[in-house]
Amino acid sequence: MAAKSLETDTLRELAERWIADDPDPVSRAELQAVLDRLPAGADDLADRFAGPLTFGTAGLRGPLRAGPNGMNLAVVTQAAAGLVRWLADGGATGPLVIGYDARHGSHAFAEQTARVATGAGRPALLLPGPLPTPVLAYAVRRLDAAAGVMVTASHNPPQDNGYKVYLGAELGGELGAGAQIVPPADAGISAAIAAVGPLRDVPLGPPGEVLGTDLVSAYVADAAAVLPAGGPRDLSVAYTPMHGVGAAVLGAAFAAAGFEMPGVVPEQAQPDPDFPTVAFPNPEEPGAIDLLAGLAARTGADIAIANDPDADRCAVAVPEPDGTWRMLRGDEVGTLLADHLMRRGVAGLYATTIVSSSMLRAMCEARGVPYDETLTGFKWIVRGGGGREPLVFGYEEALGYCVAPEHVRDKDGITAALTVAELAAELKAQGRTLRDRLDELATEFGLHVTDQYSVRVDDLSEITAAMARIRAAVPVTLVGAPVTEVRDLLPTADVVILHSGAARVVIRPSGTEPKLKAYLEVVEPVTDGDVAAARLRAGEAVAALRTEIAAALGM
Repeated sequence: MAAKSLETDTLRELAERWIADDPDPVSRAELQAVLDRLPAGADDLADRFAGPLTFGTAGLRGPLRAGPNGMNLAVVTQAAAGLVRWLADGGATGPLVIGYDARHGSHAFAEQTARVATGAGRPALLLPGPLPTPVLAYAVRRLDAAAGVMVTASHNPPQDNGYKVYLGAELGGELGAGAQIVPPADAGISAAIAAVGPLRDVPLGPPGEVLGTDLVSAYVADAAAVLPAGGPRDLSVAYTPMHGVGAAVLGAAFAAAGFEMPGVVPEQAQPDPDFPTVAFPNPEEPGAIDLLAGLAARTGADIAIANDPDADRCAVAVPEPDGTWRMLRGDEVGTLLADHLMRRGVAGLYATTIVSSSMLRAMCEARGVPYDETLTGFKWIVRGGGGREPLVFGYEEALGYCVAPEHVRDKDGITAALTVAELAAELKAQGRTLRDRLDELATEFGLHVTDQYSVRVDDLSEITAAMARIRAAVPVTLVGAPVTEVRDLLPTADVVILHSGAARVVIRPSGTEPKLKAYLEVVEPVTDGDVAAARLRAGEAVAALRTEIAAALGM
């Protein structure tokens, strides 16, 4: 009992110290209310002070709440002060450009970041309203910024927010200019954040310069210019921004490229930080595109497109023969885009990640196209090949595509949507569809079917235990065939890769969510052009593989 009392007393002391230094009266009151509930609020308080929100290569991401283990004005002030100090120590001379989405707290966090920057003597430029993440990534290069900050939690639940950092050319180098940070920058920024003293001593200046809409116009013009002029543009598109910030920019880009305006899901057309029509604002989640599919069916659309809330991801759905709509997997869209760019004559490096389908590799090998495979995340994809060949296309299976690295060195759901529309319009002009093209590619390279087995946990130690189990007892067969290759990427990455003939499994903890993920793939040859039969065999094999891996992980 005494130990418990001491623990509570220690937490109380930590909380009172935090309250005294917190610049936000709202979060001060929130934390004081937790203190006032003690001992009933002890678990809540302990979670808030379990440690600081970790700054990594994805920046910060966490729940909106007071205390060091949450996203709030105090944590953002400390992060901004550390980042600005790190930029100064590195000799970066340009401005800090800051973007934000429409989530709860995003504008306030962006403005506070600007005040910290100007207080330290560095110019701060704010984007002119809630805008997609790709616009911020674009602005970093166009404005020759020292770095960029995007306040967003992407497709996380409504109670979260986040803080992503992009580097300019001075500290990011040629490959990292306008890209997200990678080691050792993350560790350097994290150390600078930890070294920030009392927040009351952090000087705050004016809230920076709000940029004009000409920056957005430049992004739209460059996005439309990704497509060659003069191609077919007859295409009916149903679209949803999923309560996010993509609609206006995507609509302007489609118009500039010569397409009719997409029909927009009315219930999801305007930014809404509560995401009221979806359980989880991620197009990959079950039910997330139901309203979009309904709109597409009612309007007779040729294709349906969804952005996630910050519009850096792009989902594509197509009509099936039975009248239902099926969302294509990220690997299918990635393969279609890569093939389309190759056919268009776009020469250079094509890259994807270790968790994506092996089909891009097969295509590149057969066509003599440079290829690279990286760790997960666009921070690695855009640095693919080490600069030996210019990157012209990169994708990851989680609906992220970079079709124009000279435009945005990150995933970009706007230019990806444009390029999908271009391909679909070309096929429509020939009396064909995206489904037809996928069947043709399967006939040429084999049917590559991917799936994912993921488990969300409350206790991260469960993931550690599962990774230990798979390493201690590696399966000797996958779907009846012997395992021919086992790759353990430790210490570089916590990833285990298994191969057996026509099957492959990649197992890793998620980098952004409390999930363990297993990426599954089987490859079936298409005999006598019978794609349907190959698809049936592959579906059975993937289902069996899923069962086997679940058993091996013990989850």
